Amino acid sequence: MNLTRLMFALKNYEGTGPIKNGRYFYYTCPAGKLTIGIGRNLQDRGLSGEEVKFLLENDIKDSIEDCNRLFTNFESLDDVRQEVLVNMMFNLGYDRLSKFRNMIKAISINDYIEAGKQMKDSSWYNQVGKRAKDLVVAMTTGKFA
Repeated sequence: MNLTRLMFALKNYEGTGPIKNGRYFYYTCPAGKLTIGIGRNLQDRGLSGEEVKFLLENDIKDSIEDCNRLFTNFESLDDVRQEVLVNMMFNLGYDRLSKFRNMIKAISINDYIEAGKQMKDSSWYNQVGKRAKDLVVAMTTGKFA
């Protein structure tokens, strides 16, 4: 079997749905099923554990890259505070996290108490519950509870 030829044919027959900036977005196929990529029926087939792990690893990698862009001192922060910021980036995305200007400023001068206060003083804090509380404690203390 010629897998290259088969993949080319499937891409032509199945299509991909919308692609923006090199990223594939979900669409509804002619059968009315939620689909992504090249004909991946998410409603009936879902994703395997390995596929979910692969996606998570890539999303974490993207979040780390975004943290390096947003926080000038990201690489010099300790592991716990890096993890807090990557966790927030994963949850909020670059555009929304970049609006935490006072927190970003506090982190740039290693004022973690102020950074925690700024995290608490946000809509995000009330929206995500335990996650936010845990991350504020980790930011201010440098330790996960």
